Amino acid sequence: MNVVVWVFQVLLAIAFLFSGAGKLLRPREELRKQMAWVEDFSDTQVKVIGALEVLGALGLILPAWTGIAPILTPIAATGLAVDMAVAAVVHGRRKEYRMIGVNAVLFVLAFFVAVMRFGPYSY
Repeated sequence: MNVVVWVFQVLLAIAFLFSGAGKLLRPREELRKQMAWVEDFSDTQVKVIGALEVLGALGLILPAWTGIAPILTPIAATGLAVDMAVAAVVHGRRKEYRMIGVNAVLFVLAFFVAVMRFGPYSY
């Protein structure tokens, strides 16, 4: 089961690293073409969301891999699960129902990692 949790951690880290980096590095006008929700947020808020997603991605892997403060791994997973819950609410308010499915899948994976790393497969 530990291998399954690691696979989920890596998949989540890849997803959030690319998603967060895109929000950090691309201008808002370019993001607006793919992510209409950025209209509801300031440039700073979008960049903060991106930075938190990148930090969460790093938090899923680095603490567990290095053995330095491994408690940060389930904390990062919890933060990313909260991020996806809030994102689902934003998409729901905007009537972007298709995106809620993506948020739900990422939420479930992040929640699973958090539960497993806080619980039976902690470090």
